[in-house]
Formats: sequence, C-alpha cells, structure tokens
Amino acid sequence: MSAPIRGLEDNFMEEMAGWIAPVATMAAAMMTAANLGTRVTGWGFVIFTIGSLAWIGVAMATQQPNLLWSNAFLTLVNVIGIWRWLGHRAHVEDAAKADVAQSCADGQEATLFTVAGLDGMPVRDEAGVMLAKAVAVMADCRTGHIDHLIVSVGGVGGVGETLRQLSWNAVRMRGQGLVTALDQGAIHGLPEARA
Repeated sequence: MSAPIRGLEDNFMEEMAGWIAPVATMAAAMMTAANLGTRVTGWGFVIFTIGSLAWIGVAMATQQPNLLWSNAFLTLVNVIGIWRWLGHRAHVEDAAKADVAQSCADGQEATLFTVAGLDGMPVRDEAGVMLAKAVAVMADCRTGHIDHLIVSVGGVGGVGETLRQLSWNAVRMRGQGLVTALDQGAIHGLPEARA
C-alpha cells in the first residue's frame, strides 16, 4: 500500500475515533444517569466501553499517554459495569420476575412483587390518573413489613417536587402499578417527608 493511501486511512481512522469517542461517551452518560433500569444501564456501560476504546485510539494517534492510561482504566471499570448490570443484576432481576410470575401461575393476580420494583413506580388514582411517584420504601425494623412509601409529588426531574409519606395501607398493587383511593388534594395533604 502506498504511503499517501496509508496516510489517508490513518487520518480517517483518527477522525472516526475522534467522533465516536465523545458521542459514545455522552450517550452512555445519559443512559446511566437516566436510571431507566438494569438493562439500559448495562447497555450504557457497553457504549461507555466503545467510547473509552475510541478515546484510546485518539490517545494513540495523538500520542497522549495520560488520555491512553486513563481510558485503559475506564475500560476496565466499564467491563465491570457490564458484568454487574447485564450479568449479575439482570440475573437477579430475572429471578425476581420469575418469582412474581410463579405467584400468579393460576391466572390470578400476582401475590408477590419486588420491593425494589416500587422505586419509581407511579401512584395512580382509581381512574388511572397519576398522582405521585414512589421514590423510597420504608419498612418496620421489627416486623419487616412495609410501613409507608415516600412519594414525589409535582416538580420535574426532582426540581420543585415535594416528598410526602403515603401509608402502605392507603395503596394496593394492581397489575404492575400502585393504586390509591386518595385524590390529588389528599395526596397534597399527606405529611411531608423532611430531609
């Protein structure tokens, strides 16, 4: 292969790595920061790995050893993230889903649910209107039973929200969601959860 063609190929590869690296890094950061679930977070780490490998390519092409070594380390961290979220956490999530499915094997409504699954679950009224979102589950230390939920009311993305305490006795599971007989006014009148 002639030197001019090889130079064009090298420039093309460097240019591609220079675009792939930041795009992959930004996309992966959005996927993991959004906390959209086990598998989305896991795939975010896959994309982070692509980004860190592209940054290694940029580092090698531009002779930046600090960029190379930091991204070599980040590649290792990303591989651990892939294992944790697409391997271990996905396996745990699948086992929990299987237990829920087995609890309703006779065609009835499920008798089990994952407490971890309550995080982020919408709380709706009887008509299906979303009133709040569960953000934490509080259990009694002596009995292990759920005492109440901390729910987010209002706001966008956590900004302007009010945290309220919703008694577990005031909600029930219906399908894959939480339903309450309370209305919007009653939700706003619940005790505030203070930080």
